[in-house]
Amino acid sequence: MAVSTGQGEEEVMSTINITPFTDVLLVLLIIFIILASVTKEPPLPLAKNSDKVKASQIVVIVDAKNNIEIGSNVVSIQQAKAAFSDLQNNTDHKFTSVIIKADPKADYGTILQVMDAAKSTDLTQFGLANKIEGSKT
Repeated sequence: MAVSTGQGEEEVMSTINITPFTDVLLVLLIIFIILASVTKEPPLPLAKNSDKVKASQIVVIVDAKNNIEIGSNVVSIQQAKAAFSDLQNNTDHKFTSVIIKADPKADYGTILQVMDAAKSTDLTQFGLANKIEGSKT
């Protein structure tokens, strides 16, 4: 024989189950941790070049403010083609390669425009310079 309490099946639960809430918070925490690690700018890799650079090659330097130095002359992007042409004429078209040393904060578009100006004067091989091992810059 069963004993009845008189309350029936309509008993109200007075406690809150926080387990699903905790699960949702932990999933959100994991998502934020993953997003935080992905959104950081990755460091530039250090590269080593086994080939030695000849001292007499054409060197182009692009600084953080997108100032372009071709050889020993500071030029604008519009003057880059003429500067490459002058260098080629002065060296009797001896060179076919250009070494580009660009600051990591320089615009990618500026570097591409410099490469395009060099290609128009038969400079078709490009090298990207990195810092010299053991130097500060």
